[in-house]
Amino acid sequence: MRYDVAIVGGGIAGASLASEIAPHVRVLVLEAEDRPGYHATGRSAAFWSETYGGPDIQPLTTASGALLAAGGYLDPMGSLHIGRADEAHAVEALLAEFEGSGVPLNVVDPHSIIPGLRPEWTLGVLEPSCQYIDVGRLHDDYLKAVKRAGGDVELSAGLESAAYDGHWTIETRAGTFAADILVNAAGAWADPVAQACGVAPIGIQPYRRTIMQLKTDPAPPEGSPHVAHIGGDFYWKPEAGGRLWLSPHDEIASEPCDSQPEDLDVAIAIDRFENVVDWRIEKLEHKWAGLRSFAPDRLPVYGFDVGQPAFFWCAGQGGFGIQTAPAAARLAAGILLGREADPAVRGIDPARYSPARFAR
Repeated sequence: MRYDVAIVGGGIAGASLASEIAPHVRVLVLEAEDRPGYHATGRSAAFWSETYGGPDIQPLTTASGALLAAGGYLDPMGSLHIGRADEAHAVEALLAEFEGSGVPLNVVDPHSIIPGLRPEWTLGVLEPSCQYIDVGRLHDDYLKAVKRAGGDVELSAGLESAAYDGHWTIETRAGTFAADILVNAAGAWADPVAQACGVAPIGIQPYRRTIMQLKTDPAPPEGSPHVAHIGGDFYWKPEAGGRLWLSPHDEIASEPCDSQPEDLDVAIAIDRFENVVDWRIEKLEHKWAGLRSFAPDRLPVYGFDVGQPAFFWCAGQGGFGIQTAPAAARLAAGILLGREADPAVRGIDPARYSPARFAR
C-alpha cells in the first residue's frame, strides 16, 4: 500500500499531526520503539505554562490551552516564579516580556505561598493559569484518533533509509513502505532521519533534562503550585500522593539516545532544593532523564524542506512539544495539506516556524 503521508516518529509531535490529517489522507506513523512515546513524550514534566519557552512559544501554548481544556486534559495547579533580591531584574524582564499578552502574572510574597521557604527568597511572581497536563491520555487519544480515521501505526519500525523518485520508498526495521510525503517528527533523531533521507540537516540539537521524584517532610501542601527559579536553576511540581517532582533545569548537549540521569545532576538538583526550603528529603524514589531538541534559534520547525519539497519538518519542539501539541498540529496540518489555517491558530504566523529560515 502506498500512503499519502508517512510520519517518522510516534511521540506527541507525530501522533498529534497524524490525528489532524488522518481524516483527509492515508497516513502511516512509523515508530522506532515497541511503544510510542518512549523517549521525550513519556518523560515529560507534564505541565502547561504560558510563560514556559518565552514569548515566541506562548502563542502556540495559549492556543493549545483552550483545546486541552475542552478535552479535559488540564487540571489547575498555578506556577510561582521565585528569586532572591539580586534577581529583581529577572522578575522585571519576565513581566515585561508578557505585558499585553493576556497571560496573568501577579507579583506576590512567595512566603505566603510556600511554607518553609528560606528567608533570602523574597521575590515572587504568580502565574495562576499554569496547569497539569494528562500527557498519557492525550498521547493515547491522538493515536486512537489516527486508527479510527483509518491511519496505520507501525511499531518497531525505525527508519534506516529513504529514497525519493516521485514518491518515497522507506526502508525500516519492520519492512519497506511507500508514501508521497515523508514527515520528520523524530524528535532527538530529526537530523539523522533527514540525512537518512538525503535531506540536509538543519542543526536540531538534543539536550538532556533530569527529573526525580522525592518524598519530603513536610509533603508539598495541598494545592501548592509548580515552583520555578526566576533564574532557571530549578523547578518542582507537586504530584499525587504528596510526592514532588524536581529538576535542576539542566540542559546538557547529548547525542540522540535512551537518555539516563547522571548522579551529579541529581545531586545538584537536591542541593539547590535544600537551599530553597527547609523541607527534609525522606527518599529519592525515582529518577529519569529525557531529551529536549532545539533548532539553532530555539523555535520549532514546521513546514516543507526548501531543498526537498516532499519532505516535511515537524521538529525542534524543545521542552514545549506537549503543551503546544494541539495548536502546533493544527498549524502544521494546514501547511501540509495546503488548507486554510484552523480557526484555533489563525492568528499565528506559520512563517516564524518555517524551515526556510535556515536556507542558505
